[in-house]
Amino acid sequence: MTEVTRPMLVTEPGTPGGTGLILLPRPGTLPAVWTGPVPAAGLEPGDAAALLAAAGPCPLLPEHGAGWFGRPGLTGHRLDTGGGYPAAGRDWSPRFRPARIEHDQHRARVEAADTVAGLRLVTEIEAVPGGAIRGRHTLTNTGRLPYLVDSLELVFPLPGQVGEVLDFTGRPTAERIPQRHQLTDGLWLREGRRGHTGHDSPTVVIAGVPGFGFASGEVFGLHVAWSGNTVHRVERVPSSLGVAEEGAAPGTLDGPPGGTAAAAQTGPSGRLLPGRTTIGGGELLLPGEITLARDESYATPWVYLTASRDGLDGLSAQFHRYLRSRPAHPRTPRPVNLNVWEAVYFDHDAGRLTALADEAASVGVERYVLDDGWFLGRRSDESGLGDWRVDESVWPGGLHQLARYVGERGMEFGLWLEPEMVNPDSDLYRAHPDWILATGQRLPPLQRHQQVLDLTRTEARNYLLEQISALLSEYPISYVKWDCNRDLIDAGSAARAGAPAAHEQAVALYGLLDELRRRYPAVEWESCAAGGGRIDLAMLERVQRVWTSDMTDALARQSIQRWTGQLVPPEYLGAHISAPFSHQTGRYMPLSLRCATALFGHLGIEWDLTQASDQERAELAAWIWLYKRHRALLHSGRVIRIDTPDDTAWLHGVVAAGQSAAMISYVQLDEPRNDQPVAMRVPGLSPGRRYRIADVTPGGPPPRRPGFRAPAIAGPGIEVSGAALGELGLAIPVQRALTATVIHVEAL
Repeated sequence: MTEVTRPMLVTEPGTPGGTGLILLPRPGTLPAVWTGPVPAAGLEPGDAAALLAAAGPCPLLPEHGAGWFGRPGLTGHRLDTGGGYPAAGRDWSPRFRPARIEHDQHRARVEAADTVAGLRLVTEIEAVPGGAIRGRHTLTNTGRLPYLVDSLELVFPLPGQVGEVLDFTGRPTAERIPQRHQLTDGLWLREGRRGHTGHDSPTVVIAGVPGFGFASGEVFGLHVAWSGNTVHRVERVPSSLGVAEEGAAPGTLDGPPGGTAAAAQTGPSGRLLPGRTTIGGGELLLPGEITLARDESYATPWVYLTASRDGLDGLSAQFHRYLRSRPAHPRTPRPVNLNVWEAVYFDHDAGRLTALADEAASVGVERYVLDDGWFLGRRSDESGLGDWRVDESVWPGGLHQLARYVGERGMEFGLWLEPEMVNPDSDLYRAHPDWILATGQRLPPLQRHQQVLDLTRTEARNYLLEQISALLSEYPISYVKWDCNRDLIDAGSAARAGAPAAHEQAVALYGLLDELRRRYPAVEWESCAAGGGRIDLAMLERVQRVWTSDMTDALARQSIQRWTGQLVPPEYLGAHISAPFSHQTGRYMPLSLRCATALFGHLGIEWDLTQASDQERAELAAWIWLYKRHRALLHSGRVIRIDTPDDTAWLHGVVAAGQSAAMISYVQLDEPRNDQPVAMRVPGLSPGRRYRIADVTPGGPPPRRPGFRAPAIAGPGIEVSGAALGELGLAIPVQRALTATVIHVEAL
């Protein structure tokens, strides 16, 4: 990179619909920033200064000392450990001055310092494959006394036309519930304090022009790539009296020429600066977690920003392309999984589980996963966690016989673990009661009969490393489902006198998982946290699958998968076909809806197939065949979600990157509010190309509403242009509730 002082653009060249960031150097203060979608014709960064003069753009680290009256990018203060007065509170309002700015096409690096406060700041910005931008700050204490960091966050400016915010909340078995509100003055702050990402995580905070949808509207999406405590924020700060920037010259962003309209709004002290809207985030730090001795540094997690004029699908496309570029992305077709949990729970019986393996192989299952209940003393969730040795009273001679039986039927063998937790009723806890996260002399309250192992302790981490390594070395395990079933409460470490350890716990988890991946590169990993409680880019860069939710009711799963897909592409989303009557809700779900829901993820089964009828197994096998035939398309295409006038019907699917094919699902969630056919418009196809449309739903056409006669949705031989399919759409007759239809579109 070369040092520069002119405006500079950071973006991923050659990525259509990508995000750009322009740094605008300013004398004596941190560079101002513009962010947004890059036009197809490109963007000249030199044009930005003149166009943005009246906008009052802010830096990536807003400073109170520079006149920012919103939430500062850095809060902290210096401690006097030598008994001086005051003992705390010094250097609480730093002003950083840039020392060096380096830039190339893909990245920029800004070095700055406050020599009086004894702090150095490095801000890195990168354009990542797929079109997104990511950034992080690194703060170093150059002073003699310790510096306590309370918060350090990366903040991006938003344009004034942004007027609505969408993010997500949730709970176990109901993750990623969308919530949308009007943007008003003040701070919209989402804090995650569970010690892991959490079922109620905002996941992606999205700000956009009012009324933005899946395919339309200018939108900005922000994600904090961290698996611990997080902060996501959107803030609109009203206008205020300006602060003169030292060294600002006429014509710069801080001092436009006098007599102009811009000069009436920005500039020297006494002038009115316009209000600003920002989006940002970082790690939520517990008291004292980051206390920097001299020359020690703290780096924030990477904070990702996507911007698009193509609505929510434009944002998700950038996240999906990025994940598909990562080394950990699965490189082989996603095998059909069978997980035995909802089939047997803790009732591990060799005869029952081998019979289940027979049925699984007969319908086309490719991977068999033995869930909770196989290890020492594990007959319920009240005991055994931490004792990662096979219970030979249940499995005499270990798991060799079952693993061999599964392998002989052409299936891989997978195993469930929950390494981070421990039951008080376990040999591990009885031997090492001090190996749990705890504050002071009290025990944290039990959650699911569990405590949390203190992974910041080297001996605890090494114990898990060796126990798991022994299992992976002894058995032909090609897949591990890594679970995490409780929150971190009172997450202090006895090794630190009970001081908070949530930050170091997340770092230790990454280190443990990274070492296991290094030792066993052929093993695939699934991240589960009581379902979808730990889904973030930092974890997704280490695993090949996430368990999207413990909810397997297909109707509820439609929404969970729809919105988890805002960040995560389909090939990562574990989606299982459950029993006819849901184990969670008790509702009956038709097999076609259960299968169609799982089809658009990483398909698996969570059902005791020994209880299925011959007809059900035959239909299930047909859906599995359909999945195998089209999974290359399902797991590589651009995800589309199509707005419908009646929200009792949803349309979603994927379009191949080369516009050669598409797979679209029409789902009738409930009784329709009107009896008008829905138009299935498929965006993203080549307008001049001809396509063949076919209803590929196994089991024949779905039943129509009683007394309603309609033609088949897509009879044989329908051939149309991409323009007609995108603009007119395929008419979908009114369907019965809880039915799903799958349409395949293929170029001629």
